[in-house]
This record gives sequence, structure tokens and C-alpha cells, in this order.
Amino acid sequence: MTNLRVEKVADVLRRETRPTIERWLLRVDSEPDIISVKLTAVERCAHLPAMFRGIVIRLRNPLPIGTRALTSDAAHDHGLLRRDQGYTAAMIVEESRMLQVSIFETLQIHAEVFDISDLLLDVMVIADEVDSQLAQAMTSFTAEVDIN
Repeated sequence: MTNLRVEKVADVLRRETRPTIERWLLRVDSEPDIISVKLTAVERCAHLPAMFRGIVIRLRNPLPIGTRALTSDAAHDHGLLRRDQGYTAAMIVEESRMLQVSIFETLQIHAEVFDISDLLLDVMVIADEVDSQLAQAMTSFTAEVDIN
């Protein structure tokens, strides 16, 4: 009889934040449109630790799927910063898509530690939270600039 260790998705994502961000950066660095905006790795990844904290918090404190998630100051600031850095809206959306792929890759790498009955709901929560933060970033990205 095998002794299987079961972990929560939130715990794995918290522990695997850095490797997941590194995989995300590899994807982003291979996207010609995105890397046309010259940023250091630190500048490009600066928003991600806060985003991961938001995902982990959401996984540990579930809301019904589709519920407006909590407001994220980090997501708002990220949209403003990307606008100032010269990103297009499509670049922000592509970064977000690559983030979801990188997160799901992390889950796949660690699939053997999850209780399958919880996994599907957690994947839905992750997608919902990433999309919510993307929407908040896009709201600030597209907001009119107040020139006074």
C-alpha cells in the first residue's frame, strides 16, 4: 500500500511561485511583440508575486465562480504601469494567457499530490481570479489619462 501525500493547490502554488514565474518569463521572452517593449526581467515580472498572493488567497477563501473578486490594487497598478511602459492591450492579454498556461503547467507537474475531486474547482478558481485581475488591469490601462 502506497502512502500518498495530498496537498492543496494553494500550498503548491505558494511554494512554486518562483519556478512558475520563471516558466512564464521564458514564454514571454519568446514572444516577439511583447519583448519589443524593452524591460528587465525584474520589471517584466514585478506584478506577479502580488498576483500569486491574490490567487492563493482566493483559493483559500473561495467565492462562487463568476463572483466579482476582491479589488486588487496590484492589478490596477499593473495596468497603469504597462500603459506607461508602452504595452498594447493585446500584449497584456497575451501575458495573462501565458500566465494561466504556466500555472496549469505547474499543476500538471505536481498532479500526483492533488485530490482530483478538488482539482477541477481549483482550476476554475484560478482561471476566474486571473481573468478578474486581467479585467482590473485593463480597466486602468484603458482609463482616460487625466491631464491637469
